[in-house]
Amino acid sequence: LHPSQWYLYAVNLGLMVVPLFTTAIVRIFAMTSIRKVAIIGGNRIPFVRSNTSYSQASNMDMLSATLEGVVERFNLSGQRLGEVAAGAVMKHSRDFNLAREATLNSSLSLQTPAYDVQQACGTGLEAAILVGNKIALGQIESGIAAGTDTASDAPIALNEKYRHMILSLNRAKTLGQRLKALAGIRPSFMLPLLPANAEPRTGLSMGQHCELMVKDWGISREEQDQLTYNSHQNLIAAYERGFFNDLVRPFNGVERDGIMRDTPLEKLAKLKPAYDPINGTLTAANSTTLTDGAAAVLMGSEEWAQQNNLPVQAYLTHSEVAAVDFYSQGEQSEGLLMAPAYAVPRLLARAGLTLQDFDFYEIHEAFAAQALCTIKAWEDETFCKDKLGLDAPLGSIDRSKLNVNGSSVATGHPFAATGPRIIATLAKLLEQKGGGRGLISICAAGGQGVTAILER
Repeated sequence: LHPSQWYLYAVNLGLMVVPLFTTAIVRIFAMTSIRKVAIIGGNRIPFVRSNTSYSQASNMDMLSATLEGVVERFNLSGQRLGEVAAGAVMKHSRDFNLAREATLNSSLSLQTPAYDVQQACGTGLEAAILVGNKIALGQIESGIAAGTDTASDAPIALNEKYRHMILSLNRAKTLGQRLKALAGIRPSFMLPLLPANAEPRTGLSMGQHCELMVKDWGISREEQDQLTYNSHQNLIAAYERGFFNDLVRPFNGVERDGIMRDTPLEKLAKLKPAYDPINGTLTAANSTTLTDGAAAVLMGSEEWAQQNNLPVQAYLTHSEVAAVDFYSQGEQSEGLLMAPAYAVPRLLARAGLTLQDFDFYEIHEAFAAQALCTIKAWEDETFCKDKLGLDAPLGSIDRSKLNVNGSSVATGHPFAATGPRIIATLAKLLEQKGGGRGLISICAAGGQGVTAILER
């Protein structure tokens, strides 16, 4: 080729290659850049004591109503969202596809995928983390994280001997084999298998485990009752000023959380211990009661929120999950509900923050004592050095910033619904303040803890 032709060939090749190269770079950048995860808002039904107003409502009923509340609040009817992630701790076998079926019950597009999540009391917050991660990576533009639980409609199963007999009968091929299986029926087979309120590894209830933690950390009955009183008073005040008007929708004739009480401290102090009648300090009041309810939170990318004219309340910026050895009795053994004490320091290190860098602290009150044990651990120099490997304690928090609109001992604790309740509450607090940062800490069965940071 003539030199001029070589030149033209090179120019034309460059015109083809450069756009392709640029497109590839843009795609790689889009795949590797982390997008902001917007919390747009939440919806829940009032939480009530089990075996009361929702005694005939199922997890499907409550979750479906809660999802539809989100759809109505944010005008999402007919829209296809990236996904719905939801779960329940107390589930029937019929609820094997709970999230998807509840989504189909809503007026979202039938093309909205959904899946179940379960991580004990951390279920709802973990669902939000999963949805948030996909939004951050650009895999989806929007999603709903939700949770529901009912102890009124608890899954009562056949006992194991009866179940094995039925399975043997099902496997039988001949009349003789069937008769042999049926001959094994005993009156005891009629006894149902009830859900156990105990850790499988220890046989102790969560309350009994928390009593052990109280003794380890020296938490007084007075401290527990004071935190309980504050939680109820804060929740009552939040309702009185209308904070929950756009967060809680009536269900089954109920308009407000049914557990909150204006009980004087003096009356709280007179209640008898619930888990250790001799030396115990945990009571029916300073412990969460079995609760029915559901909650959900809408999340999305900033672009999706703008396209749908939806305001952003806050952003999910960091999360951390931890687990502890709560049963080996070895050197590293820890209290059942102490995992958040380990998760939060790792969360802070990743975010480059201190424990004091927050405007709000949303610490789930499975028991008032559990929240107090966690706070005391962060203040304890020996624990922070020996267990967390830190040079100094994390320090104290400003208690006036703790659970300012009440928390679980006052609202109740439908296990999987607590995470979305807290996220929606904290996001609105940050929006009202006009900016700031909030810490979420939730303990969970099995020695687990799920934590997160919201910012605005």
